[in-house]
Amino acid sequence: MVARPVIGVLALQGAFMKHQLRLRALGVTAPLVTTPEQLVGIDALVLPGGESTTMSMLLDTSGLRDPIGERLADGMSVFGTCAGMILCATEVLDGRPDQRGFSLIDMTVRRNGYGRQLDSFATNLSVDGFDDDFYAVFIRAPYVERVGPDVEVLAVHDDIPVLARNGRCTVASFHPELTDDTRLHAAFIATL
Repeated sequence: MVARPVIGVLALQGAFMKHQLRLRALGVTAPLVTTPEQLVGIDALVLPGGESTTMSMLLDTSGLRDPIGERLADGMSVFGTCAGMILCATEVLDGRPDQRGFSLIDMTVRRNGYGRQLDSFATNLSVDGFDDDFYAVFIRAPYVERVGPDVEVLAVHDDIPVLARNGRCTVASFHPELTDDTRLHAAFIATL
């Protein structure tokens, strides 16, 4: 584990401020990342929820796609939530043809697989390693259609994976930053 990790939060679009607050509550330095220069000194990165096609385009226009891709290829850890999960998946269904991610975790996800904004919901999840349930907020969440054999599923909802990890990549189809519960962020920090 890194002694005092610096965990950057991609701040191009989406719920990045809430992630920053959760990480800071855990005593972690959590700078917002909007330029390639801000990746210097980052030990790990959070890819927040938001709108995945917009985030994909902003990764290009900001010049961050290749520098982030290089850092990830060098082993930087990442925590992708909702749209961040889509950016981490190897295959995305119902995405735009020009949408590109980082292909970090062997899974197939369907954009907005749980439905539109009106279909948003919250539920308690049993998470591997947690004594008590985690209250999870799903907003236009990606639906996991397939996970590869090396992917560790950490939580399911209606028998569908909603929290998973493979090596240095942790993904959630929900928004852990929208509650005051910091356990998932703490669990991610513990993997560094």
